[in-house]
Amino acid sequence: MTAPTFRFAPSPNGELHLGHAYSALLNGNLAKKFNGRLLLRIEDIDITRCTPEFERGIYCDLEWLGLEWEQPVRRQSDHFADYGAALERLKRDGFVYPSFMSRGEVRGWIAEQRMAGAWPHDPDGAPHYPPLDRELTEKSRREHMDSGKAFAWRLNMDAAIGTVGTLDWSEFDVDQEGIERRITARPQEWGDVVLARSDIPTSYHLSVVVDDALQGVTHVVRGRDLYEATSVQRVLHRLLGLAPPVYHHHRLIEGADGRKLSKSARSTGLRALREAGCSPDDVKRMVGII
Repeated sequence: MTAPTFRFAPSPNGELHLGHAYSALLNGNLAKKFNGRLLLRIEDIDITRCTPEFERGIYCDLEWLGLEWEQPVRRQSDHFADYGAALERLKRDGFVYPSFMSRGEVRGWIAEQRMAGAWPHDPDGAPHYPPLDRELTEKSRREHMDSGKAFAWRLNMDAAIGTVGTLDWSEFDVDQEGIERRITARPQEWGDVVLARSDIPTSYHLSVVVDDALQGVTHVVRGRDLYEATSVQRVLHRLLGLAPPVYHHHRLIEGADGRKLSKSARSTGLRALREAGCSPDDVKRMVGII
């Protein structure tokens, strides 16, 4: 029987804070509880913001908390070829298209639509991408690409949903072993999401799905802020023929203002807390682990 496999997957674009500590510790505790594996993955696809210094800080913070993980650590920037292969499959099957509209063009088009009525937004509050590029002929697309115009590869969500039909995922309870709920996915709420850009050859949605499958991750334990994103990832699982993990979307650790913690809020950074004399047990008490 395959051992349950958990993972903690931070991005090295800032210092870890109490919210990261809670997620990492929860994953570590669950791996021990179920006699499973704990993996660490460095999600550094944004090579313009992620730095080696922040990556070293991640290792230092997690070691200080007492966490242990399997080696080697998977660094996403070393595996762009894996994501490229998945993207090529989606291109071949006709589920992605190149989108060429600039941000200004998108804003202008949406403003016109709003004069006639509402225009949908995704769960993060961003407006859906206009359908114009999706309807371009192959000849027009090739002309745009040959001209050197910048573009991104987007998932044709309508075509994808038409193929995969209704999907769901399993949300498990960390306190009651064996208790799971089936959650109906609602990918239509996201519109045509970006799967790759000219400067970054993948996206969060694509890379996380590919990584979890290649690493044999069986249990994804992450923040409630990523709950809605699971709908998009379930579509990609089905289109790419990948077995989905089960999920638990945990509570978020909030700051004094009631908002989700930010990497820019130094007062809740693990390094700052350590330098102020806090112990790992102090941090665990702060986030409700002990």
